[in-house]
Amino acid sequence: MKKVFTKNAPEAIGPYSQGIIVNNLFYSSGQIPLQADGELLEGNVQEQTHQVFKNLQAVLAEAGASLDTVVKATVFIKNMDEFPLINEVYGEYFSEHQPARSCVEVARLPKDVLIEIEVIALVNA
Repeated sequence: MKKVFTKNAPEAIGPYSQGIIVNNLFYSSGQIPLQADGELLEGNVQEQTHQVFKNLQAVLAEAGASLDTVVKATVFIKNMDEFPLINEVYGEYFSEHQPARSCVEVARLPKDVLIEIEVIALVNA
């Protein structure tokens, strides 16, 4: 196993890593709309979703992967009524390549954010 860390995404806010590589798979920790400096991006769900993707792109790059090598995404959202707004932004990042996905509404997310996304991706694909 190899721990992944980049300063281009927020540091873990607990006893976990930004992601782990096992064999040729990268497993990200859930990314929330924290900026790389650790400041929370306040804003609507679309703005928060864009920040989450910026974080995902940074940890994927550090792992030797990219959004194009993601095989599974799990999306946690605070309000299922905002799913169409989230889905619109999500589609900007996954337009041609469309990995498997689960999306669930949860009661609460860290730092009371509106969205969190984790991914599994192929490394060096």
